[in-house]
Amino acid sequence: MSNATPDFRLQGSRVLVTGASLGIGRAVAQALAALGAEVVLAARGRAGLDTLAHEIAAAGGRAVVLPFDAGDPAAIPAAIDAAGPLDGLVNNAGSVTREPFLEASEAEIDRILALNVKGAALVAQAVARGMVAAGRRGSIVNIASIAGLVGARNRSVYAASKHALMGLTRAMALELGPHGIRVNAVCPGLVNTPLAADLMADPAFVAATRARIPLGRIMEPEDIAGPVAFLLSGAAAGITGIALPVDGGVTAE
Repeated sequence: MSNATPDFRLQGSRVLVTGASLGIGRAVAQALAALGAEVVLAARGRAGLDTLAHEIAAAGGRAVVLPFDAGDPAAIPAAIDAAGPLDGLVNNAGSVTREPFLEASEAEIDRILALNVKGAALVAQAVARGMVAAGRRGSIVNIASIAGLVGARNRSVYAASKHALMGLTRAMALELGPHGIRVNAVCPGLVNTPLAADLMADPAFVAATRARIPLGRIMEPEDIAGPVAFLLSGAAAGITGIALPVDGGVTAE
């Protein structure tokens, strides 16, 4: 008889988290370590990563620091090689822009697409190649956005990048499934992170936003960490190619 108990644990797995120094990436790394994973912490610089690694170790977890810029194609192959064997990837590094479409500059379009699409694709490709070469099953979670599922006023370029990431997620799931690699996306709504600090400092904006959210609150980074951990775990062994909104119900309307 098979064991019918879902396995949410991550003991024995090694997971790379990009953009791990703050916000969603930081919360995800802490959650994965608490569930038993060895976490490879990546960001453009060491700022914040060493402190996070010490916090994880103090809580009984395991973490290593691997600074690299996910937006720099030349840096990615060596960084993924240095990460060593991986069972999972949380493709979280990204940036946001709030320029109206008619005002979006070519430089800003290039910046957003270079990190949110090209960088994410190259990191995932390098990790997946390593998994296939080693014959390891694995799980990749791309951090997209509800802006990758619907339109977003004054965030057209950002929305385009996240729609592209969703297309990449689904196509990767089809191609990598035969290798035992699952690929899914978590799509947060507005999350209280440093990237949204200017918005969260506006009481009128916060009140109006909460009024549009069925759960009545803006998401915290920890709200995103749980679904990511689930998709990496054996409990989600039959799930690939999905977009999981974590938005308090905004996209249910």
